[in-house]
Amino acid sequence: MTDSLQSWDYLESLQGVELQKLYKSPPSALAIFRKLLSGLSKHFVMSMLYCPRPTPLAEFELMVKASRAKDRQMALDQLRRYHIMRETTLKSGKALSLVPEFSKSLRQVLGGGGTGYTFGQVFHPPASQAVSIDDLDDYARQQWEGILGYMVGSSNLAELQQPGEELAPPSSSVIELLKAGSLVTVQGTVSRGQIPTITKDGFAFVLKDVSTQIWALLFLYVDNCDAFDMEKIEVLSFIFFVASLELGLAYSISTLTQKEKQMLQDLLGLGIIYQPHPDAAFFYPTRLATTLTSSSTSAITTASQTLGSSLQPDSELSAEHNTSPHQAPGSGFIIIETNFRLYAYTSSPLQIALLSLFIALRSRHPNMVTGKMTKQSVQRAIQVGITAEQIISYLSTHAHPQMKRYAAAELARNQARQVAINASSAGPNAEGATNATLHLKVVPDTIMDQISLWQMERDRITSNAGYLLKDFGTNHEYQDVSRYADETGVLIWSDEKRRLFFVTRVEGVQSFIKERRAREQARTAS
Repeated sequence: MTDSLQSWDYLESLQGVELQKLYKSPPSALAIFRKLLSGLSKHFVMSMLYCPRPTPLAEFELMVKASRAKDRQMALDQLRRYHIMRETTLKSGKALSLVPEFSKSLRQVLGGGGTGYTFGQVFHPPASQAVSIDDLDDYARQQWEGILGYMVGSSNLAELQQPGEELAPPSSSVIELLKAGSLVTVQGTVSRGQIPTITKDGFAFVLKDVSTQIWALLFLYVDNCDAFDMEKIEVLSFIFFVASLELGLAYSISTLTQKEKQMLQDLLGLGIIYQPHPDAAFFYPTRLATTLTSSSTSAITTASQTLGSSLQPDSELSAEHNTSPHQAPGSGFIIIETNFRLYAYTSSPLQIALLSLFIALRSRHPNMVTGKMTKQSVQRAIQVGITAEQIISYLSTHAHPQMKRYAAAELARNQARQVAINASSAGPNAEGATNATLHLKVVPDTIMDQISLWQMERDRITSNAGYLLKDFGTNHEYQDVSRYADETGVLIWSDEKRRLFFVTRVEGVQSFIKERRAREQARTAS
């Protein structure tokens, strides 16, 4: 992941004092315990949680087999990095103990107790205002699709969109967040209209799973909280609080502080929170919120399938063209031919907009779009920072099952051919050495090579502002001046045969030429 798409490692950048302040919040302590810690780290925490005294370091060595000493050390290092555990010295030697803030909060979570509404106050709205889980999923999906659609420029494909497919644009605060993370660049003015352009980081972002995407934006929100007159720990604590709530239940806003109410409005734009109207006395967490700190693989998978389906191939459309009983439906929807023609079996406006970044789309049908990959379309994508590797990876990941079956059959034929060649040769171990170089290539070699060549062609052309110097009287003069330009670091290019060279700055070179010619004239006069 790039620097702008920050991961959970972001928490390691916090100071120990900041983390201890964060651990005072029971939902935060629970979230970090569930999401960040390894199984062995959790075991160490639980073994110390109810111990009144520090645990001697020697006891940790007894908990783990000698053959797993490396795992033990990694678990202890993890607890130290997140300032969950600290080292003390006893008469018997070194010992370890949990920091009081973390242990107190975790005990409160496990045993109950405490004051106030640590995990929110459940609200019972009238039946007419109650919202079902399906409605919450639809709302979260619409909000998230609006963000992704804005990034990939779906609004620029009006001629290829069907009625009712228009995506709602994100809020202004979300747009500012995308700009702050360098996920998009925006040109134009508010009055005349602004046009977003996705960046290299943005393209990598839209290809991630929903959980990674939402956390990337949340960490960007934390990074930019100073603009909202908030502290990082306040924002993180509230995010972990929202993540601890239960899907399908409404919660009262009466227990929230003024700053938390402000953050609640910001999270509305991300689809994490649903509120019937701005003045409502309650809110609902969506599935985007309740799976933020989940360690359950099934829960995360369900969220990705439920909310991230718009950037996945249409299962019913892919299944229609899928004749293999071994291929799961919806695993791919793109067919690209060696003549660069592309057929995409999808009706998702997001996928169509994503393809338009590097494909010249030609036509739209009820369940398919067609287009062609051209030099201009690929270099247009490369110009905004999308790499050839990203394009090839996208095509391979979303390739139609028929393309994957063909690639697998082609690989099997090549391997069989190599086995036959090696069997007739006398060289030992030739088969293993040759077959090791054979890989499954879903996208044709001609396509991959041409995409890479188009990128290389554009990358090798660079422009520099400067000055071209020419018309030197003698070769000796050209040699002296070009050598001076090279020694002073302003020379970019030179052609000795035609007595030309190009410099980034000309003032010093001009002075050298004048001084040199003055010396030549003085020498001639004498």
